[in-house]
Amino acid sequence: MERADRVATLIGTHLRPLGRTGALTGAIVAGLVAAALLSGAAAPPCGQRIPPPPRPVIVPHELVVVAHGMGRSSLSMRPLVKALEAEGYEVMSFGYSSYCCTIPEIGAQLQRELAARVGPQHTRVHFVGHSLGNIVVRWVLSRDTLPPRVGRVVMLAPPNQGAHAANTFTPVVGWLLKPVGELRADSLATVRRLPMVHGVEIGVIAARDDRTVKLPETHLTEEKEHVVVDGGHSFIMRRADVHRLTIDFLRTGTFAGLRKAMVAP
Repeated sequence: MERADRVATLIGTHLRPLGRTGALTGAIVAGLVAAALLSGAAAPPCGQRIPPPPRPVIVPHELVVVAHGMGRSSLSMRPLVKALEAEGYEVMSFGYSSYCCTIPEIGAQLQRELAARVGPQHTRVHFVGHSLGNIVVRWVLSRDTLPPRVGRVVMLAPPNQGAHAANTFTPVVGWLLKPVGELRADSLATVRRLPMVHGVEIGVIAARDDRTVKLPETHLTEEKEHVVVDGGHSFIMRRADVHRLTIDFLRTGTFAGLRKAMVAP
């Protein structure tokens, strides 16, 4: 710094006889020289290696994969996503098209997106689905190759046994919504032929007034708990009590203690 000051003073002295133009020129030149000297002073000696920047700190946390229902988009799950994020979860909103693909094709898409997303920072990977999204999750979790560090699963209004409504709608909209026929309530439908999910705690939340998926159709042999809340099928994921139930199950593996839910027989 002292060297730079001395050089600047010397330049200014030599250019002073030139008047205002010389003084201005001297100030500019002196500033450039001083900056160069200071930059050189800060540079490492020749041949010395510059240390790399520090690596970012990886904070371990849990990931929740959220899958929407048939004919919907990830926006339909946004209220639930916000509730999960408020509790400190990282959320992966899985979006897919119900108009082009079968359940296995959608499941394969989810497998690819999980492989790209899940990292060492994720201590557990949970799943929350609505309607068809649950069947896609079941397809993924019943494969031979599971995603790493699978946690718990919460199913909202799932057609686990197929849905008689799908039997009705398949002849009408099956050409448009490919998965509809795979959700029929018969033994040949994809949903009825999926293998069991082993080693994963599953909680089911059903809607009392659901006219799309009846209460008996939501049960799953390997479910750990099953609860019923008020409301219908289409907007069950927007209910505040469903948010609390979902978060409680992801944390503890139980729905116990929440007054607004009634355990179904």
